[in-house]
Amino acid sequence: MSSVDGERLATWLEDLGLADHLAEAGLPTFARDAEGRAVWSEPDRVEELDRALRSQGDEPEHAVPVGLVLLRRQARLRAELLASDTFSYETLAEVRRTSVDATRYAVHKAAQQHALLLVPVDERVVVPAFQLTPSGEVRAELAPVLEPLLAAGMDPWRAWAWLTQPAALTLGHAPEQAVTDPDLADLVVRAAEALAARLHR
Repeated sequence: MSSVDGERLATWLEDLGLADHLAEAGLPTFARDAEGRAVWSEPDRVEELDRALRSQGDEPEHAVPVGLVLLRRQARLRAELLASDTFSYETLAEVRRTSVDATRYAVHKAAQQHALLLVPVDERVVVPAFQLTPSGEVRAELAPVLEPLLAAGMDPWRAWAWLTQPAALTLGHAPEQAVTDPDLADLVVRAAEALAARLHR
């Protein structure tokens, strides 16, 4: 593929906001040199990359690389989730008014019993705050929702998103909020159980 085509592909990906997600998808990447030209990590794969990214839909010229769009959406959602309230062992220990060691033990015990969602972030673990009471204990009404999802081995990030994002099923409320409504609580529990059953298949 000519350098002009490589430049066109790079510009197209930048315009779509997808250039930063190439490496995560295991695809060739590019960087801009001092003159602003795209320099590809694997120039011999650029033509193959172009075909792969345009393989969705009936009009290749206007196709959108769905896989990269999903990666971008996932990255944006993760950033939103991390911007919400979370606890570390240390901050949760302060809320619970106990030692860090005791808190770490209690947190991991609850996680092993599928009663508490822990999410790995880089080299640490965070406890999403939505599932806790002001005193730092697990919300009782969330227990029957968390248990099937965690027991099924649902990806922690996916579980966090499912529990905290508005859903049509729960009339535009996040499941973790809807479960406090007596008219919606059973629906949320059944939805969690159904999702967990699909994960087992």
